[in-house]
Amino acid sequence: MNNTNKTRILAECAVLVALGTILAQIKIYEMPNGGSITAASMVPFILISLRHGPRWGLLSGFANSLLQMLLGGLWPTPAGTATAMALEVVLDYLVPFTALGLAWFFAKPFGENKKMQGILFGTVCVCMLRFLAHFLSGFIVWGSITNDGVGAIVYSLTYNGSFMSVETVITVIVIGILYKSAPKLFKAMG
Repeated sequence: MNNTNKTRILAECAVLVALGTILAQIKIYEMPNGGSITAASMVPFILISLRHGPRWGLLSGFANSLLQMLLGGLWPTPAGTATAMALEVVLDYLVPFTALGLAWFFAKPFGENKKMQGILFGTVCVCMLRFLAHFLSGFIVWGSITNDGVGAIVYSLTYNGSFMSVETVITVIVIGILYKSAPKLFKAMG
């Protein structure tokens, strides 16, 4: 890859990271203890991965995780320990938002003949990875706030599932519409 191409991809990633950051600030619904349903804020990061592969996708997703932390703020953990705070950083920010950059891995095996299916499958898979990270955080870090007889696993599943399921549906619909209306956006896949 020559320097001109790298510069073009870097500029494209910067624009899409900015777009994703703006979309993340447009909250359709915000949960009381963190997490929200946004205006398809995962789409730009998934698109980067699908267009340019996992390296660019992971780097952009990592940048997104840092921006999410800076703009969304860290929530004080119930335990209040450095370990709990570190787990929150890793499981609520670094892993889930960086994981969006893995969409290419799940979509690529479908090839050109089933590109739409691959793109949608990759989208669902990275959304599930994001959910899994938030679920683990809810169980490990936030589970102690359940004092109403509901177990930490059930609490985390329902809390994180409530916003991530809607966020996933929005993301899949927008990715599908983008692919149908502007398939050239996905042509650099891989």
